[in-house]
Order: sequence, then structure tokens, then C-alpha cells
Amino acid sequence: MTIGTALTSTAPLADARALGLAHYAARGVLEHVLARHGLTFQEQVALRAAITADAPQTPDGLVARVQGSLKADPADLHATLDGLLAKGLLVADGACLHPTDAGRELLAAVGAETAPVSARIWGGISEEDLAAAGRVLALVTERADAELAALTA
Repeated sequence: MTIGTALTSTAPLADARALGLAHYAARGVLEHVLARHGLTFQEQVALRAAITADAPQTPDGLVARVQGSLKADPADLHATLDGLLAKGLLVADGACLHPTDAGRELLAAVGAETAPVSARIWGGISEEDLAAAGRVLALVTERADAELAALTA
């Protein structure tokens, strides 16, 4: 019996370790693609946040958006933004940062490269299983965010 077969047939309970293993396995795939484009995971998250923002963001506003996702140190995130500016993927316009065409094109290229891999990873999982996993992950995120807030208050 292969490991993949054993995992799917025994239906293990989800826990922090299983969540972490899944996260780092998927992130490893993404980081492999990002490295080919000279981009780090944190840079990709920050660039995506700038591109998907409803309005232009100040550096502090963009750091707050990314920090909400990554729970990273604000000083590190400001350094990440500086790196994106230096690479020409973001541009300062007054007090706000805007993604450049090069930044948008790079993120689109990464998305195009990762799409078939993501399809293979997520393919064949039933909508019911995805919905259940989504509910559990949303609850875990909510609880972990609350715990982190209590620890840092």
C-alpha cells in the first residue's frame, strides 16, 4: 500500500501537524516557482495585496494588510516593500504604492505556472470535502487569530 493510499483510506483526523504539513507542502511548490522568477513568498503576498487592493495603499496600509495574513514583523514587511520598489514591481506615487505593469505581469506569470500544479493538487477532491475543510480552516484561523491577539495584547 502506498502512502497516498494509506492516507486517503484511513481518513486521519485533522490537527495542527496535518495543517502545517499541508501548508508547507503547497508552499514549497509555490516557492519553487517563485524562485525561478526571483521572488520570495513574502514578496508575492505583498505584491498580490497591492494588486488586489480596492484603492491605492500607503506603505503602512499595505504592511497592515500583509501582516494580517502572514503575522510577520512590520519592519520585515517594510523591507519587503522596499525590495519590491527596488525591483520595479511597485512604484511610489505620493504617499501611495501602486503595482507596476511589470509587477502585474510577474504575478500573472506565476499564476499561470502554478495553475496546472494547483489543479493536480486540488483535483478530484469532492466539493463536500472542500466545503468541510473550508469551514474547519476558517474556524481554526479565527481561533488562532484570537489567541495571537490575546498573546500580543
